[in-house]
Amino acid sequence: MKYPVLFFLGFILLVSCAEKVVEEPENLIPKEQMAEILHDLAILNAAKSGASNKFKESGIDVMDFLYTKYGIDSAQLSESDLYYASIPLEYQAIYSEVQARLKVQQDTLETRAKRRNDSVRVANIKRSDSLKAVKQKLLDSTKTDQ
Repeated sequence: MKYPVLFFLGFILLVSCAEKVVEEPENLIPKEQMAEILHDLAILNAAKSGASNKFKESGIDVMDFLYTKYGIDSAQLSESDLYYASIPLEYQAIYSEVQARLKVQQDTLETRAKRRNDSVRVANIKRSDSLKAVKQKLLDSTKTDQ
């Protein structure tokens, strides 16, 4: 008696996990575009947190900018986000793509910053060496004048 009940409960659990929690909306944003939107949102939110005064002064609203850029509205974004969130594997794939793109951009920016810092360091060394050479020439010329 115990095994048929466990089997029945296991079957119900499997069937209920296979059901869609949220129906696919009519105006579903494609996964690729959703990843682009979330990527842009992450970049804009980071920029806004670092320079919130600039955003306030310019009157730029991050969400309005995204809605205009991608030709969507808030309801479409919310419904699509809710739909993808109801399918954890797809949602994770979207966020993994966003995270990978952000990592590539971070690596690129770090490489550029390192290259710039290296060139500034080299320029400072050359400048320092040339100043030492001028100073040495002045010292040598004062010694020969005496």
